[in-house]
Amino acid sequence: MKQLIDPFGRKIEYLRISVTDRCDLRCSYCMSEDVEFLPRQDILSFEEILRLAKSFAQLGVSKIRLTGGEPLMRKKLPELIAGIKAIGGIEEVLMTTNGTLLTQYAKPLFEAGLTRLNISLDTLKADRFHKLTRRDRLQAVLEGIAEAKKYAFEGIKLNAVVMKGMNDDEIIALTDFAITNEIDITFIEEMPLGEVGYDRSVTFLSSAEIRSVIEQKYTLLDSTYKTGGPAVYAGLADEKTKIGFISPHSNNFCSSCNRVRITAVGRLLLCLGNENSQDLRTFMRAGCDDKKLTDKLIDALRLKPEKHDFDLAEEVQILRFMSHTGG
Repeated sequence: MKQLIDPFGRKIEYLRISVTDRCDLRCSYCMSEDVEFLPRQDILSFEEILRLAKSFAQLGVSKIRLTGGEPLMRKKLPELIAGIKAIGGIEEVLMTTNGTLLTQYAKPLFEAGLTRLNISLDTLKADRFHKLTRRDRLQAVLEGIAEAKKYAFEGIKLNAVVMKGMNDDEIIALTDFAITNEIDITFIEEMPLGEVGYDRSVTFLSSAEIRSVIEQKYTLLDSTYKTGGPAVYAGLADEKTKIGFISPHSNNFCSSCNRVRITAVGRLLLCLGNENSQDLRTFMRAGCDDKKLTDKLIDALRLKPEKHDFDLAEEVQILRFMSHTGG
């Protein structure tokens, strides 16, 4: 079987697909307040997404994560999940969500075969949530988390982007919340994508600093636990919760990168921190056959860079927002 292997010998087994650029929140680090969403015809159809998923599966990808925008803004998403889960070779179908629509969709997502669920939650304070997301939806997220816990997902995890002077005083509170709810949590260093209107060098907080705060209350135990992504995990004595750290600045994880992304408009993004990409949507809509599509994917991997080079001291290097990237 042909496989996706980049010029540095890294095997690609993990694909992240953005199903929409739309979202019901406006998180400051993810998109601008006055964002203009793409026309529907520019977004990949479910048929196109399934075709790409099959091609990647034939090349050794076994794990697919659906992202957005907010993926649950895409109508009939459980049907897409069921379709992906039915593809031979796909072992896991995961999703990252802001949680606001989980009271409606947690059950159908589980029934469709979704394996794991990541829920973004940067604060537990309603006024701060409104400031960070520009929307008053914290209660909807908390209710969504409670609803998701009713179903036997293999894993539910919170994602928290920590920013100095904005929400770093809630590191312990967020950890406590995860422990109380017996779910995992990952703390993420903010990535410099898009112009956000504040100086990221001022708000940056490293994973080591976050960990030191948590250790003021808890004893963290080094762990070999991995989910296939970039997070490094620690355990807690006598607790089910695992604490993860994603450190794109302070602990570059590029040497073990096993993933690529497809944006909502069908661009194959080879690295989150670089602009290298290939237009798969135009290629498919021009009538390429399956062999040409898989050959295109193999050829594209030759452009995957060795690493990203985020530098907080410089001006924004990547102009696209996270909402355009797909997480």
